[in-house]
Amino acid sequence: MTTPITYHTIDGRNAGTWVVLIGFILLSALGGLAALYMEHNGHWVTGMTNHVVWGLPHVFALFLIVSSTGALNVASIGSVFEKAPYRPFGRLSGLTALALQAGGLAILVLDLGRSDRMVTFVTYYNFSSIFSMNVILYSGFFGFVIFYLWTMMDQRMGHMYRPAALFAFIWRLILTTGSGSIFGFMISRSAYHSTLVAPMFIALSMSFGVAMYCLVMLWLNASTGRRYPSPELLRRLRILLAILVGVSLYMVLVHHVTNLYVAERRDVERFLLVDSGIYAPLLWIGFGLLGSLIPIFLVLSPAGSIGSAKATLGLASALVVLGGNCFMYVFIVGGEAFPLELFPGKILSSAAGDGAIASYVPSLPEIVLAIGGYGVAGLLLVVGLWAFPMLPSSFAAAEQKAEAEAKVRATAAH
Repeated sequence: MTTPITYHTIDGRNAGTWVVLIGFILLSALGGLAALYMEHNGHWVTGMTNHVVWGLPHVFALFLIVSSTGALNVASIGSVFEKAPYRPFGRLSGLTALALQAGGLAILVLDLGRSDRMVTFVTYYNFSSIFSMNVILYSGFFGFVIFYLWTMMDQRMGHMYRPAALFAFIWRLILTTGSGSIFGFMISRSAYHSTLVAPMFIALSMSFGVAMYCLVMLWLNASTGRRYPSPELLRRLRILLAILVGVSLYMVLVHHVTNLYVAERRDVERFLLVDSGIYAPLLWIGFGLLGSLIPIFLVLSPAGSIGSAKATLGLASALVVLGGNCFMYVFIVGGEAFPLELFPGKILSSAAGDGAIASYVPSLPEIVLAIGGYGVAGLLLVVGLWAFPMLPSSFAAAEQKAEAEAKVRATAAH
């Protein structure tokens, strides 16, 4: 007979929890103040221009949104693919996904310049616009994941657990495809317009999300004193992270190689890969080396003990997050900095800077607003862990029951 899995909340009396909570509140408040400052004075106080209209806030926002769908990996692996060691942490996976999505959307809404116009988005839908379609995708993601969590936490909804898992899994793929399609459908931007952007974003979401989830789990290990993650799950997460980071790197490589093959895109590829100043180092060193190759080496290298394995996983995950933000900066800002080809085959110049490489330097309000999105995500995560039982009390009991349930299902199937 197996011991049932019991779940608990984080300790609200822990001083460390209060420090983290207050820290996230301050970051969120500072981000809100930065948004108010930009709203009151106008976007001229930022580094954005008529050429670079999506700056650092959009970089951080898109990273959080893309990561949120990937953070649901652990829950999906445990439910959709029925891998027992992952299943006890489905609740934490779902909560992390919701928090990251909310943090990213908070940045997007506050960086619009006229946030009050969001009312138009939610009252009138232009189904020919991918931007309008994404409002539906974001809303659906929250609905499906919340319902998914409900089936995990309420035994009376257990019969809906499997269908909810499948719908959440499918919707997260659709959402990431929609986020990538925002750029892939832009025929005016040679750095964006490609059918490979959507699958590339799906691959990136997997690695970014798992990295963010690992950081959350390792933080809980340090703050609660419990064994998060277990040796078996730790081994699996390390291998999973290495595979997903490798796939992401491969998809980015294919994207750029494909663009190099197309004659009309060789100029923008030369700009991003070689002649762009800050963008090339961020792509080669920030994403390629620090954010991909070194994390793969770290997680696949032998670890002397469980403690060192956790430290290695934490360092690798942090580097993946760093590399992910570097990639998003190059992809979004670098893609805008390269001039539009308004008249193919013609050399264009004007007093407005048409035909020239655009410059962009993030201002302090942009930086604070961008970091504030992480504050919102962290605040929601801590409050969620404080209010709802998301963490299994015993890893031994959790793994024992998960493995027993998997054996029962396998026997029934035969």
